Amino acid sequence: MPIVKYPRAVEPFWYEWDRKAQKCGLRHTIYAVNGDHYTGEWLDNLKHGKGTQTWKSTRAIYNGDWKFGKRDGYGTYSIPDPITKEYKKVYSGWWKNDKKCGYGIKFYSDMEYYEGEWSRGKRSGWGRMYYQDGSIYEGQWLEDQHSGQGMLRLCRFQQLPCLRCLLELCLDLQHPILP
Repeated sequence: MPIVKYPRAVEPFWYEWDRKAQKCGLRHTIYAVNGDHYTGEWLDNLKHGKGTQTWKSTRAIYNGDWKFGKRDGYGTYSIPDPITKEYKKVYSGWWKNDKKCGYGIKFYSDMEYYEGEWSRGKRSGWGRMYYQDGSIYEGQWLEDQHSGQGMLRLCRFQQLPCLRCLLELCLDLQHPILP
């Protein structure tokens, strides 16, 4: 009885190249076409685990946790100072689905920063905002706005705000009695 031999199917070259190009596990720096680069861990061609992303257009750096290609977990986002060219921390805290979520600190300037809870990239929950003039607002936030109960502590050398300003804030304010 004759035996029929079928020719062995040979995989195209690109199958092997594609298999070698799959990113999974720890990698060295991977460069994007636009100049951005990422150094860190991968899973199924997505950033996953610890890693550092640098954006060429803004020169911003994110260093922290990634999950399926998005910032997720604890991380720090920094940008270069236009004058000194040194990196300044902009946000340090928790991320979820590429947005600030959970506890974190955001620096608005050298003297102004917010520390507290975040949700979907906005200040939401309990938090404390430190202002450049020394005033501090501590209370509830919702969608990046003062909301609910809170207290504004004014700097000792600052004058009390006018009644109209207090009504616009719609906050329960407590002012220290100065000697």
